Amino acid sequence: MNSVYLDHAATTPMRPVALEAYTEAARRLGNPSSLHRSGRSAQLHLEDARDALAATVGAHPSEVILTAGGTEADNLALKGLYWARRSQDPNRTRIILTGAEHHAVLDTITWLEQHDGAELVFVPMDAEGRVDLAAWQAELAVAPEQTALATLMWANNEIGTIQPVAEAATIAADQGVPFHTDAVQAVGSIPIDFASSGATTLAFSGHKLGGPVGIGALLVRRDATLTPVLHGGGQERQIRSGTLPVALMAGFAAAATEAHQHLDAERNRLGTLRDLLIEKVQAAVGNAVLRGAQDRDPATGEKLPAGTRRLPGNAHFTFPGCESDSLLFGLDTAGVECSAGSACTAGVAQPSHVLTALGLDEAEARSALRFTLGHTSVPADVDHLLDVLPGVHQSALTAGMAGRVSSIRTANSHLERN
Repeated sequence: MNSVYLDHAATTPMRPVALEAYTEAARRLGNPSSLHRSGRSAQLHLEDARDALAATVGAHPSEVILTAGGTEADNLALKGLYWARRSQDPNRTRIILTGAEHHAVLDTITWLEQHDGAELVFVPMDAEGRVDLAAWQAELAVAPEQTALATLMWANNEIGTIQPVAEAATIAADQGVPFHTDAVQAVGSIPIDFASSGATTLAFSGHKLGGPVGIGALLVRRDATLTPVLHGGGQERQIRSGTLPVALMAGFAAAATEAHQHLDAERNRLGTLRDLLIEKVQAAVGNAVLRGAQDRDPATGEKLPAGTRRLPGNAHFTFPGCESDSLLFGLDTAGVECSAGSACTAGVAQPSHVLTALGLDEAEARSALRFTLGHTSVPADVDHLLDVLPGVHQSALTAGMAGRVSSIRTANSHLERN
């Protein structure tokens, strides 16, 4: 049976250039913190990779703090900024955010709320999942002297909406508030320039752009102060301790460099393929609802370049009357691998917090599927999806209707007995 992979937002295949760089570096001996010849050689290779990685995101090499992945990078940024700001002034407890952040951000901030007195201030979004900048500005102006930080993800991992990060960062800076952005989905897909973004910190991850799993980075502006989460040898500007993984970093930098070199051509290619997928899915399933922003001018409807308002490889739908699980497993059986939302919440029987934050009810939020394209995606993948989707959708629709009928019968039986 033919099988296609349409879940690149969860993880994407390792690029050959990254695998080659990783295996070559893994053969080398030496801890980059050691002073002998092998250690110095390892340090040289690590710093060469750091220089290359920094160049792909518009950062100075000294701003690149290596982590074990995007989750650690978000934790380090949020806890580090919060604790540093509170140590300067205990009254700084407010955190400004939206309800559609990744769980690496939401759960970290919720932990700070439960254990360290943080006050969460949620800013509303529009129906496409873009932050309301007027409300963002208003909340930051309420009590900037009591605000520890603000955070807004660069691009949503479920619905693909790209946020006005530079504008949000400028508003925060005008109030003297540090700004963090989770750019895990954005780096490698759309242009990112840390220097001009206005962000204080920025998180991204290796395996989302074709590098190895187990490494990420937090960009930290040179004038920023963070309290460390890990303590030890003081590597990485005394911000993040731990032996530095030379081989993982070599693969990470090689993948980021290749993605950056082909960024414009690839986002146009994937944007065209994504638009074809959207068009064909809506033609095959007439009531499928595309969620998230579109690459069109909201005022005129004019088409915009791929990756302007929506990630070029993201297509996210809700299918009224269907359950996500029925669609997901039906497609998997038919050889199409996709997801019902974030891979970080896979297997949890809960509606997407992103969709409920947009105002969808539970039934709508439970009918979602996310198709995401990547560097190995080809038109034949879309063709195969469309070959099997109508049948899978009909089966899921029937199963969904049967489930509702069963629930009604159970409720009626309970009423009759009572």
